[in-house]
Amino acid sequence: MVRKLVLALGLTAGLLSFTATSAQTPLAKPVFQEEWVYRVKYGFQGEWWRIFQKYQIAALDEEKRRGYVLDYTVVRPGLHTSEESRWDYRIVITFKDRDSTTHEDEVLSALFPDTAAVKRDENRRWELTTNHWDLPIRQIDPHTPAD
Repeated sequence: MVRKLVLALGLTAGLLSFTATSAQTPLAKPVFQEEWVYRVKYGFQGEWWRIFQKYQIAALDEEKRRGYVLDYTVVRPGLHTSEESRWDYRIVITFKDRDSTTHEDEVLSALFPDTAAVKRDENRRWELTTNHWDLPIRQIDPHTPAD
């Protein structure tokens, strides 16, 4: 009987401790996803991609190393489309949270202290970009009702 009482008290104390700790733990911020979409002038995809790799991919890799970016994916289309819907690169980035999206300039400056070269190369990349948009996106459960 005493053994059962000690066990019951121990379980109750553990449960109360867990509940108190859980109540004090702040809720984690949700991840934040963003899609970057680029359309590049015909014939210049190679040059554009080399500049993008040099700066943007390097920055994303460093942001991932620092924990701001959880993952990213780069995709290219597999077929031709009409010009108005054509895109050449899509980058889907999963940030740790929305606040983590604000570190790109800090990371670029740390990786590439020659800001004049970065500006020159990035300006060239934007000259080759005919259309671009950044779009916050979110995954949804296909089995839940619409919002």
